[in-house]
Amino acid sequence: MAFTPEKNNIPLKYHFLFWFCYFTFNVIRWGSYFEDYWYSFKSNLVEFPLHILIVYFNIYYLIPKFILSKKYKQYILFLFLSLAILYMIRISLNYLLVTKNIWPEAASNQQAYSFNYIIAVVLGEIYVISLATLIKLTVDWVSVRKRVESLQEAQLITELKFLKAQIQPHFFFNTLNNLYALTLEKSNNAPDVVLKLSEMMEYVLYGVKDSKIRLLNEIKYIQNYIDLEKLRYGDKVQVKINLQGNIENVFVPPLLFLPFIENCFKHGTIDNTNLKIIIDLKNVEGKKLIFKVSNNYNQYSNNVRIHGIGNTNVRRRLELLFKDNFSLETKVKKENYVVKLIIPL
Repeated sequence: MAFTPEKNNIPLKYHFLFWFCYFTFNVIRWGSYFEDYWYSFKSNLVEFPLHILIVYFNIYYLIPKFILSKKYKQYILFLFLSLAILYMIRISLNYLLVTKNIWPEAASNQQAYSFNYIIAVVLGEIYVISLATLIKLTVDWVSVRKRVESLQEAQLITELKFLKAQIQPHFFFNTLNNLYALTLEKSNNAPDVVLKLSEMMEYVLYGVKDSKIRLLNEIKYIQNYIDLEKLRYGDKVQVKINLQGNIENVFVPPLLFLPFIENCFKHGTIDNTNLKIIIDLKNVEGKKLIFKVSNNYNQYSNNVRIHGIGNTNVRRRLELLFKDNFSLETKVKKENYVVKLIIPL
């Protein structure tokens, strides 16, 4: 994941805290080594502003300008040029303000520009740069990752809302078709359809705003939908609903099962024979919910409406809600079309 270091990503107080802790650690470490804490304090007081300058120069200028644009040779060149300038400033300040012995930990007196001392100073600065840069880039990486996850979550929520919203007009479109058919027949059931439809519109518009609703409310909604279909088809529709386990305290995503019930009427055998639908809902020890619906099925029937979005919609919603932690199976068994859905609770 590519990202640019952000100047304001880490609050200023944590910058101060980092450098204070690192300064204190160095003073104690070298003070103990030399058995001279005053000297360690003075030398670190001279060197630390230089550490800070080159660290921030690397993080906020060199890395964005060269590393992120893959100009690695230029990065190395400017980094070592910066180290050379810092080395000369550090040597001069230490010599003028702290001690004439520029490398007291060495076995013998060393010249200011001896090869060994240059290497020691450069490696020390690279260590400081690497440590601070690693911390900064790690914090930035975590921040960017959280931001990406937040955007992905917002995108998924938006898509879920869109998919749920798709079902509502889709359902009302089908129900209005049924109502239209009843009015053409001048059926006495038309007023009942309008009343049922009104109740279901209230549920869809106001009752399913939450991400999960009570399963009992969803069952009631499905029953209302079945009642609407019965008003049209009369005794040709026979529905049995079986509930097993503790259903009272179960919550599920709203409008998840309705497309499967719709499919029973869309593809089931109604014209010539009765439509028999069996709906099973089982709570398995509070860990998973098994939803199963079967209906007599005529594979040669042309009773298929256009603009069907149910199956695709439901599968996509399941993927967004449960990722791979669900099971959806469909099969034809003894002239019955069977759907079995298992979701976690």
